[in-house]
Amino acid sequence: MKKVESELKDELRPEYDLRTLRVRRFGPGRKSFGEIIRLEPDVIDAFPDADAVNEALRFLIRVTKNNQKLRPTKGDA
Repeated sequence: MKKVESELKDELRPEYDLRTLRVRRFGPGRKSFGEIIRLEPDVIDAFPDADAVNEALRFLIRVTKNNQKLRPTKGDA
């Protein structure tokens, strides 16, 4: 039997390097794994991981809800 070449020889242009090809996570027709929210780079830099982002958002939600309960309505002033 012939040895199998480790790399295929083709006419693909060098800019089409398929060795780094990844499965698309976004776009139509992809399976949904839950909601995806894109964060800006400066926000990403502020948190070490997704759990830290969720914890901060939950804290913000609690604070906002508590402040709404304490805020006097127009008729109370």
